[in-house]
Amino acid sequence: MLTVNGKTLETDEEGYLLNPEDWDEDVAEAIAEKEGLQLTDAHWGMIYYFRDFHEEHMRHPSMREFLRTLGRRHGKRFRDTDAYRDFLYKLFPNGPVQMVCKLAGLPKPVQDVEA
Repeated sequence: MLTVNGKTLETDEEGYLLNPEDWDEDVAEAIAEKEGLQLTDAHWGMIYYFRDFHEEHMRHPSMREFLRTLGRRHGKRFRDTDAYRDFLYKLFPNGPVQMVCKLAGLPKPVQDVEA
């Protein structure tokens, strides 16, 4: 369970929302606080990227897709996949795909997570 703005939201045992319709930015902030993260513009860009990707493809992007597509949005310093992967793990130490899915109110990833 997660309480945001006086409303109790159902989550699974790992903190993923059970009803994606409950998601809004306040929910993401509450999840981030619970996870010990302070959301920056980089975090928000990834959260909205995942939400848009999920809406279009009905799944989250794999780590490979994440690295290939989103890395281009952060400039030349991330043309190297390894450097971009390191950047993602600095933002999301417990796993970028899992954490962004949780923050974005998406279902828990079950396959091809950190490939």
